[in-house]
Amino acid sequence: MKLYLVPTPIGNLEDITLRALNVLQMVDLVLCEDTRTTRNLLNHYEIDKRCVAYHIFNEHERMDSFIAQIQANESVALVSDAGTPGISDPGFLLVRECVARGIEVECLPGATALVPALVQSGLPCDRFFFYGFLPHKKGKETLLRRFAEMEETVAFYESPHRLVKSLEKMVEIMGPDRQIAISKEISKIHAFTFRGTLAEAVAYFSQGEVKGEFVLVLAGKQD
Repeated sequence: MKLYLVPTPIGNLEDITLRALNVLQMVDLVLCEDTRTTRNLLNHYEIDKRCVAYHIFNEHERMDSFIAQIQANESVALVSDAGTPGISDPGFLLVRECVARGIEVECLPGATALVPALVQSGLPCDRFFFYGFLPHKKGKETLLRRFAEMEETVAFYESPHRLVKSLEKMVEIMGPDRQIAISKEISKIHAFTFRGTLAEAVAYFSQGEVKGEFVLVLAGKQD
């Protein structure tokens, strides 16, 4: 009676551990955000496994049935489309319910966009604050003002169509000279990391259409 949280590749399909593959081969059921995405991964490694959709739109209504399956001694793995379940992806509600009901939960170590972006940023990573995705509108400015006062390095996600506007708002709040690193498409063919000031980041990403997935790593406030 166990729930496994299994990180999946964030780009390169080789970014998966042998242990993760063994667990996916062993479990009775794989819960996944998009069954097509997960089946592509499983097919690549010749794993034939029953996959069921578990995502933000059905996690409340289907949770009890999945809990019942685990309690019936089925071993279940939860994966997201990319990275570690629960980190800006579905997973928290199911884990919380399993813990409340005495079901063992084990999270395997593995891929996540946060750690590579933080470590390769060139900014201090001994102490950092991670937020996830910035709010679309409500609360964004308040949150950025909070970031502006933090001494720790701050890491968060942002979507491509909001990136430039968020950077412009950061310049307005924090000034043009705060250092930032922006990693795009980590582990994919077009992976790239920009390093510079906020003003330089605005200039760079304003040159054309912004595409991809981004992790922003912001320097902490200096005395």
